[in-house]
Amino acid sequence: MISASERKKRLAYAHRIIAMLGLDDHTYTHLTHRAINSDQFYIQPFGDKFAESHAETLLTVSVDGKVISGTERIYNPTAYQTHGPLYQARPDLQAIFHLHTPHMVAVSCLDSGLMPISQWALHFYEQVAYHDYDSLITAADQGQKLVHDLGNKNILFLRHHGVIIAGKTIQEAMFYTHHLELACKTQVLALSMQQPLKTLDHKTCRRAVETLLNFEQDLGARDWAAWVKQYHHTQAVESEAF
Repeated sequence: MISASERKKRLAYAHRIIAMLGLDDHTYTHLTHRAINSDQFYIQPFGDKFAESHAETLLTVSVDGKVISGTERIYNPTAYQTHGPLYQARPDLQAIFHLHTPHMVAVSCLDSGLMPISQWALHFYEQVAYHDYDSLITAADQGQKLVHDLGNKNILFLRHHGVIIAGKTIQEAMFYTHHLELACKTQVLALSMQQPLKTLDHKTCRRAVETLLNFEQDLGARDWAAWVKQYHHTQAVESEAF
């Protein structure tokens, strides 16, 4: 079992890696990692930028919305209704990211949603769910709608808003984040050319997603190690303590 300190360290890394990749949105999105106590999760204090994330400043929050430990600063009021109900309903999930990059938001606005037109997109073939826009997610019934709409999937497009990306590990969630951003970016570029799109057939897409999601045993672990190494190289802080 991964220790509490290691879980916090990985969550801090996830924030910094997403900032390094330019996928954050100032202070307006949130990432969480389930705690050892499965009825709790870790989250960054509201107001800290992703690039500033530190393990020691993370809050511990119960799935019913109470701050268990951490700084006195209040966490994002939308965060509990986004993460808490999902952790309660899906014991398989260990990490949940909420992001809204322009490419992800653009795709969320399309009736067709994410289209299987690139290998990046094929990671998500028949693996994506959709949720209609309902303003800021601050009420209990909104959180339960997220649970209902996500179902047993790991990707939930929030129409006109962004995405929820969930994983059995934080490495898996980062893996999905990377491929989803590139899939959305490619789709936006393809549509901008205003030419007919050549789509892939159902049989090919089914075979591809099966291969892509089973290419390696610990999905995302290899990429995660490379991102952590890249982060330290970029920052020139090999010995930085989280």
